[in-house]
Parts: sequence; C-alpha cells; structure tokens
Amino acid sequence: MANVYTNKKASLTSSGATTLYTVPANSRAIVKSLLVAEDASSTATVEVTLTNSSGTAFVVDKEVSLSSKAKEQVLSEPLIMEESEILKVNATSGAADVIASILEINRV
Repeated sequence: MANVYTNKKASLTSSGATTLYTVPANSRAIVKSLLVAEDASSTATVEVTLTNSSGTAFVVDKEVSLSSKAKEQVLSEPLIMEESEILKVNATSGAADVIASILEINRV
C-alpha cells in the first residue's frame, strides 16, 4: 500500500465544469485542502461537486462567492473519495484558480 501526496490545479472561467481530480483504480483519496482564489480583479462564484462511480453528482459547495482578489478554503474537514470518484469545479461567474491538496492511498 503506497501513499502519494499530490496537488491538482485548475484555472477556471465561466465555461462549464472542469474535472479537477479522479481517484485512480484500486485507490482511495483524502482531499486535505481545496483553495479557491479569484484571479481577474473582479468577482467570482465557484461550484464544487463530487461525482460517484455511478455518475451521480453531489454538491460539496454550491456557491463559493469571492470578491476581487479574495481566496477561500472550501473544506473545513478532509473529504474522503473512493475509487473512480471525480471532483469537479465550475466558475459559474467570473474567473478563479483552484488548488487541491490530496493524499492518494493505493491499495495494491
């Protein structure tokens, strides 16, 4: 069983959901941190969802509202993800950068 620390990054505009991270086969993941920052000197609103292996989407945060040059830590507690689950982010308005800090646990 191997533990791998990683981070995933995305730069968002108002153009639909972006896959930030997908848990690999035979793995679990713990998302320790999910930082969202406005990056266009305006305002932004970001939505975060978790899609399970059956394709059902669950809202993690529907409306992360950011003022100009602001940042917000989306998670107050770690988020556990199972094999094949997908973490998606979407700027519903404005532009933002997203950084996830993840511990990936491989079961083989």
